[in-house]
Amino acid sequence: MSSPASLPCLTVSVVVYHLDVPVVSRALNSLQTAADQAGERGLIGSLHIHLIDNAESPENRHVLADLLKELPPPLIAHTRSFKSGHGNIGFGRAHNLVITSTSADAHDYYLVLNPDVFLAPDSLVQGLSWLASHPPSVAVAPAIQNGDGNKVSACKRFPSVLDFLLRGFAPARVKALFRKRLDRYEMTDLPQDQASNDIPVISGCFMLFRHQPLQALQGFDPGYFLYFEDFDLAIRAHQSGTLTYLPSMNITHLGGHSARKGLRHILMFGRSAWRFFNTHGWRWI
Repeated sequence: MSSPASLPCLTVSVVVYHLDVPVVSRALNSLQTAADQAGERGLIGSLHIHLIDNAESPENRHVLADLLKELPPPLIAHTRSFKSGHGNIGFGRAHNLVITSTSADAHDYYLVLNPDVFLAPDSLVQGLSWLASHPPSVAVAPAIQNGDGNKVSACKRFPSVLDFLLRGFAPARVKALFRKRLDRYEMTDLPQDQASNDIPVISGCFMLFRHQPLQALQGFDPGYFLYFEDFDLAIRAHQSGTLTYLPSMNITHLGGHSARKGLRHILMFGRSAWRFFNTHGWRWI
């Protein structure tokens, strides 16, 4: 049996801006439970959690630092770090503070995780088992449900401008008219009883990578402040291996859509969309 020191390391970064203490606490505890199961199966030998505070004010610092300290000791070797004081530098740049500064061996893994994501206890067992036995996969995406228990798309085809406008801003009655188109864009036709490869885009709320390919990409493009950084990263990652949808790996994500977050978020969405299409090619319809 392999010694823990010879087993892969799982590094996790979690970026927090608006602090909801019960939600973040539940997310971190679900992460540790899932990591413990993966450790018991010999899939990882150590867990390194990095909690990154993107708030402009210092009021959340002590609360977040205490959340890390209050986690029960995991069953495997671990470290927990807390980064704060840099202000709101954006989602991708905050994750890059860890992605570009940590060392990784060829068999190590990296999880980009939102603070409002709850992992099923066996989720990391499912994802890490797949990566360990399928070398062409550079990253895996989970089956996602929202807080109401409804299925949410974890995968996307390459988007058009119309797809984004419909999905993000169209009223329900208009979406209903384009339901077939949106279902195709959100890849709702993927089988739920087996893995699917060659996924163009995977959700940024939970991206389980091989660590070295992620480092080789230098993580997220820092030119995105918020929105589309996961689309860009997924498309670039696909050049070094396949992206896999793994329906046996389950999470709950409480996140919402940009249109519900006010004018500032809509403007950020538009700026990021402009950068994305300028980089990867415009598709209007």
